[in-house]
Amino acid sequence: MARRDRPALNGSAGGGHTGREAVAAVWRIESARIVGALARYTGDFALAEDLGQEALAEALVSWPRDGIPRNPAGWLLTVGRRRAIDAFRRRAALDERYAVLAHELGEGGVVSGPAPADPGRGTGDVLWDPDQIDDDILALMFISCHPVLSREARVALTLRVVGGLTSDEIAKVFLVPTATVQARITRAKKTLGAARVPFEVPPAGERTERLGSVLSVIYLIFTEGSSASSGGDLIRLDLAGEAQRLARVLTRLVPDEPEVHGLLALLELTAARFPARTGPDGEPVLLEQQDRRRWDRSAIRRGRAALARAEQVGRGLGAYGLQAVIAECHAVAPSVDATNWERIVLVYEALGRLAPSPVVDLNRAVAVSMAQGPAAALPIVDELVAAQALSNSHLLPSVRGELLTRLGRTGEARTELELAVTLCGNERERTVLERKLSDLDG
Repeated sequence: MARRDRPALNGSAGGGHTGREAVAAVWRIESARIVGALARYTGDFALAEDLGQEALAEALVSWPRDGIPRNPAGWLLTVGRRRAIDAFRRRAALDERYAVLAHELGEGGVVSGPAPADPGRGTGDVLWDPDQIDDDILALMFISCHPVLSREARVALTLRVVGGLTSDEIAKVFLVPTATVQARITRAKKTLGAARVPFEVPPAGERTERLGSVLSVIYLIFTEGSSASSGGDLIRLDLAGEAQRLARVLTRLVPDEPEVHGLLALLELTAARFPARTGPDGEPVLLEQQDRRRWDRSAIRRGRAALARAEQVGRGLGAYGLQAVIAECHAVAPSVDATNWERIVLVYEALGRLAPSPVVDLNRAVAVSMAQGPAAALPIVDELVAAQALSNSHLLPSVRGELLTRLGRTGEARTELELAVTLCGNERERTVLERKLSDLDG
């Protein structure tokens, strides 16, 4: 399996990187591998995640002061391993003290604990094995999606541990308060620990049971990567690329599952447009303004091949496969006007029946506006407003503002776009919305 590119960092804080920036970059890229390796070493998923966070905290203090280590990921793994040994020693000492206490109290005596055993003796070093790492990440995925956890907890935990997202970023994905996400992650780790879930890729019979949650996680990681919920970048290629890689891994693990191929097709076809979605300075480029010659034709071919595979092995396309069909309609169209919007509307209607959600309805409204005009689409959006759907997202007022603009209802459009600006967490997207507001005034 292919390894991801490592960050180009040297042993100092120079080269445009401060210590804290380097910590953030390395953690974003390597956190899953680090936690996976620590979980393999300790056999304790919750402990491994805690150890990774402790290593991260130590790096935030050490790297700005002492400079970036020559092997940043190895440094974090070494610190995590040392913390693990310390934890083992504390546990061993405590167990010994309890055992002696029980014995002595049985005879009416008092005790003092013995010297701790050395659990690291004879275990050897934890090697940074590039051939083992992918299996570690896959094991992390399936453990995070264990049936003992609720669906919300599975997705949140995996986004945190495998995707490297912060609690704030996960909260934006879920459209819930950050405290809710933090509570879900804490409860999930405790539940896994209490259930003594082993660190391993589950046998074939159990994989299917957990596959739906795994696919949801990969999809949400890619969604955050393709349209970042916050920050200064519209696209986070690290997250999107990791989601694509994990989807490819799954197609090899479960080659006869059509939704795995459908998801891979969706990710490839969507990522194919990345090169044209931003301008030279990182500013967003809307679909109708994109230079389609910059679209990645190799990714389009891979996506269409994966979609064909999903159709071959399946009994009809699932939700991801249907979204891939929509992405294919965009990929093969020479322009926005030449896009088969009528077919996209029909596919969205089918998707709404199979996997109903406010986001699907909102996207269907956009397609209807392109196929039949904004007047036909506005009632769909108004129904979402009346239902108080997507109330914390900028997407709904953004689309409604665009429809009202096209209908010449400028005052109402301004109100909607102002609300969208307030709700939008991504700096780049917010700039686009502010530009639309400025155009209304012009």
